[in-house]
Amino acid sequence: MLAAVVPGPGRIEVTEVPDAIAGPGEALVGVAACGICGTDHHIVEGTYHAEYPAIPGHEIAGIVREVGEGVSSVAPGDRVVVNPNLACRACRPCRRGTPHLCENAQAVGVTRPGGFAELCAMPAELCVPLPDGLPLRDAALMEPISCCLHGLEVLGPAPGDRVAILGGGTVGLLMTQLVRLRGAGRTVVSEPDAGKRALAERLGADATVDPSDADDIGAALVDALGGPADLAIEAAGLGETAALAIEIVGPGGKALLFGVCEDEVEVPLRPRRIFRDEITIAGSYTNPFTDERAVALLAGGRIDPAAIISDEFPLAEAPEAMARARDPRSLKVVLRPREA
Repeated sequence: MLAAVVPGPGRIEVTEVPDAIAGPGEALVGVAACGICGTDHHIVEGTYHAEYPAIPGHEIAGIVREVGEGVSSVAPGDRVVVNPNLACRACRPCRRGTPHLCENAQAVGVTRPGGFAELCAMPAELCVPLPDGLPLRDAALMEPISCCLHGLEVLGPAPGDRVAILGGGTVGLLMTQLVRLRGAGRTVVSEPDAGKRALAERLGADATVDPSDADDIGAALVDALGGPADLAIEAAGLGETAALAIEIVGPGGKALLFGVCEDEVEVPLRPRRIFRDEITIAGSYTNPFTDERAVALLAGGRIDPAAIISDEFPLAEAPEAMARARDPRSLKVVLRPREA
């Protein structure tokens, strides 16, 4: 089968590899679409805990081709999307009901071969059935949407809240749609790219702010919101936006640090203000128990996939697709290993 392989940090190459097969308890999925995520870039760069040689790709949708012994949850021909995270179910976080924080976690596309390939084998329990009528290309957005849903369960808006979203990339635009569904009173998106600002307003933002054109971006956001934020969502993965999220929330406010900052990034913190104003700061990691809701939102037309998916590439052009995904003008770039 054809696959995009990372033999070691710094390189990705498209090559023929032995066909994946379904072992006991596994399903073999013919990959129809696989989104490119920042994690995939980190795997190529060598800054993530992948095992080399690696086949990245965890935002997978496709068709079950075969199943291994003991599998009854899916069958050949089923259209599925994939939750890539496999918990051990034995460590303390798993036993406390937080399997996404598993101490021994594995993940398709990280510690196991992923969806940058024509075929991908995985535990059948990771396959989520899809309703008829939902295109597989669109279904590949399930994984990032489900992560956003978990983030909003950790710290979501109450009806009528003022919400600031810092970053108008894929996550910021998904969050823009989701906070509107949750009843946000006013939503403002901070994003330097004019095209993404226009798209954010089309998807439900009440206003947008260009951080590169503001003398004081915090003051500009508060002004556009009509007051301090009740919820600020950091969706850019930068130290300055993480600090800004904490800065612009008012008394009783919440700051959700959703973007993935580099490990060495630190931000200043004033504990007295956190104490006096009862500020809540929280992180959000992966997507426990939110897959079916993400699929339902896509199938119900509550999320606009066409607005989020900016580019599609055949698997043979995976290096070019990765380069395009690094372009700040792009949004979600999708590889199409097989037509379905």
